[in-house]
Amino acid sequence: MQSVRDHLEILLSRLAARAGDESVFTKLYPEVARAAADGADARRKAGATLGPLDGAIVSIKDLFDVAGEPTIAGSRMLSTAPPAPQDAVIVHRLRQAGAVIIGKTNMTEFAFTAIGVNPHYGTPGNALDASRIPGGSSSGAGVSVGEGTSDISIGSDTGGSVRIPASLNGVVGFKPTARRVPLTGAFPLSATLDSIGPLARTVAQCVAADAVMVGEEVKALPPLSLAGLRIGIPRGRLFEDTESEVAAAFERSLVTIERTGARLTDISIDDLIADLRAVTKRGSIAAMEGAEIHADWLATGASVPVDPHVSGPLSRAAMLPTPVYIRAMRRRAALAAAMDERLASVDVLALPTTPVTAPTIVSVTEDADLRDRTEGLLLRNTQVANQFDLCAISLPMPDIKLPAGLMLVARNGHDHHLLRIAAEVERLF
Repeated sequence: MQSVRDHLEILLSRLAARAGDESVFTKLYPEVARAAADGADARRKAGATLGPLDGAIVSIKDLFDVAGEPTIAGSRMLSTAPPAPQDAVIVHRLRQAGAVIIGKTNMTEFAFTAIGVNPHYGTPGNALDASRIPGGSSSGAGVSVGEGTSDISIGSDTGGSVRIPASLNGVVGFKPTARRVPLTGAFPLSATLDSIGPLARTVAQCVAADAVMVGEEVKALPPLSLAGLRIGIPRGRLFEDTESEVAAAFERSLVTIERTGARLTDISIDDLIADLRAVTKRGSIAAMEGAEIHADWLATGASVPVDPHVSGPLSRAAMLPTPVYIRAMRRRAALAAAMDERLASVDVLALPTTPVTAPTIVSVTEDADLRDRTEGLLLRNTQVANQFDLCAISLPMPDIKLPAGLMLVARNGHDHHLLRIAAEVERLF
C-alpha cells in the first residue's frame, strides 16, 4: 500500500513541473503537508487512525483563513490584507481529522460569477480539456479533484459554486443546508446564501469531509433501497435551453434510476421560482449582501483593478434602496416555506446540474453575449437550492462526452437522507 508521503510527493512533483504555468492552485504548503503526511503514515504503522480523512490530500478554496497569511479570495485587493490570526473553523477541523492540506485553490474574484475566469491569477483549464472553462466560483477546486491533484477539495456555494465546477469537471459536489457548516474564517459573499461544501471523486468522500466540517462523528451511511423512493422532476423553466447531449444523458439516468423501483413524478415549482425572480429583479440577494461587504471600496473606488464582471453587479446593487433588500428577504422566507411544503410529497428533486457542458475559455472571453448567456444558464438550476434554503448534490452522469452532472435536491436539513440517496444513485451509475 502506497504511503501518504509517497502519494503527496508524486502530487508535489506534478505541481512543481508546471510551476511556471500554475493556475489551479494559488498557494502550496509542501512542508506543512509533508509533516501531516508523515503523521498519518506513523499512525497507520501503529494501527491507529483519526478517521476516514486521515491521510487524505485536501485542498481548500482561497477564501478560507490560514493562520499567518492574508486571505486573498481571488482578488489583488486583498493580497496586502492583514494576516489571518487563526485558521478558519473548517481548516482547523480538517487538520484535527488528519487531512493533509496541500494548498489553496484558485477561484473567481470574491467568489462572484460562475464561469471560473480570474483576470488576476489566471483561469484554471477544465480537468478534461484545458481549453474549456472550469466553472466557478470554486474553479480550482473542481479542476484539482478532476485532475487528481487533491483527493478532496473544499469550496463555497452561494448560487452553485461547488456544484457548477463539479458538473463541468466530472466530479461529485455537495452543497449542504446553509449554516450547517460554520462559516467562521471564510471570506463571505452572502451571509444568507453561503454554504461550505466538498468536491470529491465519490459520495463517501463528501460524506466524510462534510461530517468533519460539521463537527459530527464520521459514520458510513447505512445503505438505502431506491425502490419506492419518490423522485420529483421539476420540468418547466429549469429544463429550457438544455444541450441535447445533457438532456439525453439525463433521460438515460432517469431510466436507470426508475429500473430500481423508484417512483418518478413530475412536480411544478415554476410559480415559486418566478415569484422570487420578480422580487429580486433589481438585484439578487447575493449581489445586495455582497455590496454591503464591499461597500467601502465601492464608495471610494478600488485601489487596484477588480474584475468588471464582479464590480459591475456589486456597484449596481450598492445603489439599491434598503426596502428592495428587506422586501426580497421577507418574500424569500415565505417562498422557502412554500417550497418546503411543495417538496414534502417527494424524497428528492432530480434535474441536470448545469443545462450545458463547458464552452471554451476563448469563446466566453471573446463573446460578451455568449458569456452572459452561459453565466445565466450555469447558475439557473443550481441557485434554486440556495435561494430556497435546500441541500443539493451533483453526481457525474455516465456516457456523456463532456461532463455534466445530475443534481439531486432535498429539503432543508435533510442532508443525510440526500447523501444516502446519492450514494445509491452513484452505485447504479
